Amino acid sequence: MPIAHPGVIEMARHANVYAKDLHELERELRAKDMARVARLYNKRGLWARLRLLLVLIGPGVLTMIADNDAGGVITYAQTGATYGIGFFIPSLIIAGFIAYVVQEMTVRLGAVTRRGHAEMIWGRYGAFWGWFSLIDLVVANVLTLVTEFIGIKIGMGVFGVPGWLSESIALAIDVFALLVLRYYTWERIALWIAAGNLVFIPLMFMAKPHWSAVADAFANWNVPGGFTASFLFIVLANFGTTIAPWMLFFQQSSVVDKGLTERDIRHGQLDTALGTLAMIVVACAIIVLTGTVMHGTHGMNLDITNILNLLGAKIGPLGERLFALGLVEAGLIAAIALTASTSWAMGEAFHWPKSINMPARLAWKFYVPGIASAVIAAGIVLIPHAPLGFLNMIVQVIASIFMPAALMFLMLLLNDREVMGDHVNRTWQNVSGFAIIGLLVVLNGLYGLTVIFPNLFG
Repeated sequence: MPIAHPGVIEMARHANVYAKDLHELERELRAKDMARVARLYNKRGLWARLRLLLVLIGPGVLTMIADNDAGGVITYAQTGATYGIGFFIPSLIIAGFIAYVVQEMTVRLGAVTRRGHAEMIWGRYGAFWGWFSLIDLVVANVLTLVTEFIGIKIGMGVFGVPGWLSESIALAIDVFALLVLRYYTWERIALWIAAGNLVFIPLMFMAKPHWSAVADAFANWNVPGGFTASFLFIVLANFGTTIAPWMLFFQQSSVVDKGLTERDIRHGQLDTALGTLAMIVVACAIIVLTGTVMHGTHGMNLDITNILNLLGAKIGPLGERLFALGLVEAGLIAAIALTASTSWAMGEAFHWPKSINMPARLAWKFYVPGIASAVIAAGIVLIPHAPLGFLNMIVQVIASIFMPAALMFLMLLLNDREVMGDHVNRTWQNVSGFAIIGLLVVLNGLYGLTVIFPNLFG
């Protein structure tokens, strides 16, 4: 057997020591945030409880509001403009329940194992399924980032900002947040940006909707215009923007990087519930807005640019500008989340440092994949004459197609008693989880049939 050169052995030893030191530093930095939470647990009184809740809120709210991303805003706007209020308001409430069921599982998995989603799949199911899930995530993330930069470009265009400049500014903010800020500060700033998502609620009231029509959507729930291939495409797009693979990876990694433990699960569930409520209220507001102002408009291509122009004509320039700002905010907060999601997953898969707390000069391997994905996506959007509207809708459908496989890994992990202990899924959670997977498989199968047989549903 050949004997390794002493210099090679020494280099390997130093590399192992260096990697160990980086992981120790990662744990030390995370421990500071955990100590802040521990001090609040030890205090008594209503104010201390409120402060504890505010400190622990973050992963769930960020995940859900970032899910109302630029692509989602565009999809909801086109849905309301095309199909009105009727079918999709009740269906979004159902989708909100689905999103909560799925994301609550990531809270428990992250808090119990203190491992990210990618790390759990690689460690539990091996390299083949690890690579499968990682490639699935990275491809979906880059495609979704494309929709975020589309929204930012279109939104800033309303204010006369050229595309190259708006993309550069958004990219700079995204990179700065990831490279410079520690996790706690990164999360707090991201939450302030996410609050801008609420701008769509006053916009809904500016449209002066007929609330009787909203109530009637629940009393007379039906498929507008019949079950057609285009309707199925819109349904898949709406599901794709409500639940997506990146959300599983992002929230679980965020729970881990924040330092949440088993005793924080209840707060994590509340955090996710609050985020779900905000997501559904905003999504419904967008559909009510465009369903009120634009549904029934004939002879016009209802892409997002025309929707913005119609908003300006119907509710005034202020309405158009507020919607544009909301579109920019939605793209920016989602870009921040998606970039972090890619970096976390790559760090977990390859045992690199995997915390936003880590200094960039020591953990550059962690930061490069996320930043690279954002740069690629921004570059695609700047390609002249790229079909941006089509890209946005097809990305949401792709997310829906990728989701069943991602959910299956989640369900397997949540039913593994060696992993979860007493926090394994209950019966109702398993029934709900597998029903969601079944629903997505059926919808994807029907969509596949419409691709092969375009006239199947008329």
